[in-house]
Amino acid sequence: MQRELSTYPLGPSLKNKLIQSGFMLVDDVYHLKPSELSRETGLSLEDALEVIKTVTEKDGDPTDRQSKGPKTQSALEILQTEQNQPNIITFCQQIDDMLGGGVPLSKMTEFCGAPGIGKTQMCMQLCVDVQMPKCLGGVEGQAVYIDTEGSFIVERLVDIADATIQHCNFMLKQNQDDVGELKDFTLENVLKGIHYFRCHDYIELLANIQLLPDFLKEHKKVKLVVVDSVAFHFRHDFEDLSLRTRLLTAMAQNFINMATNYQLAIVLTNQMTTKVRSGAGSSGQSHLVPALGESWGHASTIRLILHWVGNVRYALLYKSPSRKEKDVPYQITVGGIRDLIHDEDEEMGADNNKPIKRQKIS
Repeated sequence: MQRELSTYPLGPSLKNKLIQSGFMLVDDVYHLKPSELSRETGLSLEDALEVIKTVTEKDGDPTDRQSKGPKTQSALEILQTEQNQPNIITFCQQIDDMLGGGVPLSKMTEFCGAPGIGKTQMCMQLCVDVQMPKCLGGVEGQAVYIDTEGSFIVERLVDIADATIQHCNFMLKQNQDDVGELKDFTLENVLKGIHYFRCHDYIELLANIQLLPDFLKEHKKVKLVVVDSVAFHFRHDFEDLSLRTRLLTAMAQNFINMATNYQLAIVLTNQMTTKVRSGAGSSGQSHLVPALGESWGHASTIRLILHWVGNVRYALLYKSPSRKEKDVPYQITVGGIRDLIHDEDEEMGADNNKPIKRQKIS
């Protein structure tokens, strides 16, 4: 006797849509692709994928799965899935535009930079922004924060969350929308939606990453995993560089699998190290490069380098599969990451050493 779909751990709204569309039993959905189920039921691609994964994981027939062979997707389905996935905004419009709308889901993004440039501030901003309601273009998700350096300051997180909540309320009032849609977007709920892990060495870090998929199965709202920083425990504790490379490669593969399987964003921070140029005419000159070597540089889908130009912070899009290289300014305010607002004379090309006008938090 076939199992009914109503007995699976699916949300009430998902069950209702399935039943209303005539999908009652396992076999009704088992052989469908997410795009086909979405088209038949009106579910989003993400919800359709969740239904199929839940059914196949809970009650899949191993012999049936083997006979079906590997699952395939058309290029059109991949394009539609990526187009329908929201991004996590950074609250800096120029960085968001440079990334194509913000930090993307299902991909691994790396922020590299020297101490004090704002990597941790960016991570905390994203942990708040991932929880923004969908009516404001948010994801309505939760975040996992893996702290290797001990740089997570909850009081600073409260400042960023307060400013973000105030800004969202202001935006809804400006658009004359129902502020009631933000009733759950409160400081208490934002703090509850950030799951914090402290790792004191690379063994704890690797163990947490291995256990993370089980945690994600229990916390399905998680749409962002942050590791701040990925380099801290791997820069000085290793004499065997080949072992370090193998561990980093395995860790990167685990992150990529998590990003793809759970449709979430992986955000890593990385430190900078000094590299001395070699060769004729170099005269021993040095420059800063991201830590962990060149092989690690291929791990992330997207890599940004945060750096200083004079007294101004800039974000350089160094690596992206779909966006061109670009360098944009940003600033860190009491409320978090924001666009840099110049005085009129600065915009006309005047002296860049003049004080920068800070953006006000509405």
